[in-house]
Amino acid sequence: MSVISVGQAAVLGVVEGLTEFLPVSSTGHLKIVEGLMKIPVTDDAVVGFTAVIQVGAIAAVLLYFFKDIARFASAWVRGLTHPAERRNHDYRFAWWVIYATIPIVAVGLLAKPLIEGPLASLWVVGGSLIIGSGFMWAADRMGRHKRGEGDVTFADAMIVGCSQILALLFPGFSRSGATISTALIRDLDRVAATRLSFFLGIPALTGAGLYELKDALGAGVGAAPLAVGTVASFVVAYASIAWLLRFVAKHSFNAFVLYRIIIGVALFGLLGTGVIGA
Repeated sequence: MSVISVGQAAVLGVVEGLTEFLPVSSTGHLKIVEGLMKIPVTDDAVVGFTAVIQVGAIAAVLLYFFKDIARFASAWVRGLTHPAERRNHDYRFAWWVIYATIPIVAVGLLAKPLIEGPLASLWVVGGSLIIGSGFMWAADRMGRHKRGEGDVTFADAMIVGCSQILALLFPGFSRSGATISTALIRDLDRVAATRLSFFLGIPALTGAGLYELKDALGAGVGAAPLAVGTVASFVVAYASIAWLLRFVAKHSFNAFVLYRIIIGVALFGLLGTGVIGA
């Protein structure tokens, strides 16, 4: 019998798609919802399921940014055989995304027992939501918002890529929140910071989903819940991406900061009263 029903999978897919790219922590929200539904958040199958449905959100990114990704990939392939093409910013950017993914992969493999053990606690999620809010608030004010996507450098990609480790180690911090905030500190404008966060998330999240697939299928989650959760994640994530890019073009991140604080405080309340377990 599957540890996650089809109905629960649909709910979790919607939560994943809605929160994966918003700077509010998809992992944190998934753990909260799983806790409310009495799903064992540290079960190997549940951890695997969470990673797999992220692939639905990543598929939404691939579709939404298909032209950009095709441009980067084309430049990368041309650069492999034509030295003159290696001066192209798109060629270099493709390599930077690859290089920037290496740190989070290394930490993810080395710290897997901690990530899936003590650091998976909902107390950690609540604290990370609130602390991450402060980081986001400060970054939005520190950044000068003067550099566009064409101004992204190797240093930008590596520093922003490494910031993904914060969300990996502290669920609730938010991968998109960490990367967008770090990019803002590097003086990228909000749209460029958000797009960079999307591109850097593609290899890391896709790799995590494929790596965890065996645990999800082999430890108690059936194919039907996985399919439903992934499709739901894809549909909702596509709409979420389109909305976020329109939003950041005209607004600060204050609304997300306030929302994260409210959710973090509410989570502490639920944990303290025993409504959900850590």
